[in-house]
Amino acid sequence: MTEFGHIRTINLETLVRWQLTPDQLTLRGIHPELGEVTLEQHLATWVVHDLNHIQQITKYLAQEYAENVGPWKAYLSILD
Repeated sequence: MTEFGHIRTINLETLVRWQLTPDQLTLRGIHPELGEVTLEQHLATWVVHDLNHIQQITKYLAQEYAENVGPWKAYLSILD
């Protein structure tokens, strides 16, 4: 396992162990640029950040096939 994978596993295990309640997810903190944010927003951002990287990887991989798909390219928005 990579160092990233190991640390990610530890972080996720810790998060599960916390067993956060709906009330705890509404706890607020102050972000220096964004102002008041909730724990739920922060955790959701973590998820979407990872999904954003998955999208970047997928788009990169799709480009390998851009010329091979022929006329279907116009229907495959991932190739835009």
